[in-house]
Amino acid sequence: MTDSSGGPTGKAPVKVFLLDDHEVVRRGVHDLLDAEPDLVVVGEAGTVEQALVRIPALRPQVAVLDVRLPDGDGVSVCRELRSRMPDLACLMLTSFDDEEALLDAIMAGASGYVLKQITGTDLVHAVRTVASGQSLLDPGATARVMARLRGGPAQEERTQGLPGLTEREREILALVGEGLTNREIGKRLYLAEKTVKNNISRLLAKLGVERRVQAAVIATQALGGRDGQGGSAPERGSRPQY
Repeated sequence: MTDSSGGPTGKAPVKVFLLDDHEVVRRGVHDLLDAEPDLVVVGEAGTVEQALVRIPALRPQVAVLDVRLPDGDGVSVCRELRSRMPDLACLMLTSFDDEEALLDAIMAGASGYVLKQITGTDLVHAVRTVASGQSLLDPGATARVMARLRGGPAQEERTQGLPGLTEREREILALVGEGLTNREIGKRLYLAEKTVKNNISRLLAKLGVERRVQAAVIATQALGGRDGQGGSAPERGSRPQY
């Protein structure tokens, strides 16, 4: 067998596990990877619960994990699996360009983060890259995360009422202001309930408040008070903006 596939010859194929709640997506990725001589899909799961049982049992080298799942999120799965299997390479696969999820994935020890809009050839390359011990991150989302880590938030984060909040955080804060629960917010934004909870914790810290109701008041005044007057009322300016 030649090495025209880009994969190593004379070695056992890289074992890959797939976690995605959409069966059609799993089947497509399964067929794509199995067509490569140096890759083999050893198992699949559609939920967090299934993945946490099957992956340790099958011991793959690479786990391709969907970020958003019906009973949790791929980032938490990555964190849990890496604590049990330090050599496992987690490749996060998502439909959403979300720098918050990317930052969480990096902190969880993920080796790669790519969008589902990726081509088949690029996905195969991504799996091989993380299997070899290298990292692979979506360049656009990575640039925004790095800007935030350097203390220079991306332009979209600088909003009239709440500087320092990301677009996702503003969306969640607005829904908090409407009185939605974490579960309702998750359904509205297609986020895991735990992801919403983590975002709200960051929101409270940035706003300098401890209670959800305080954040709701700020949301009503700051997000609901854009009346086109070119600035907020003096009393709003005294609210915590961090």
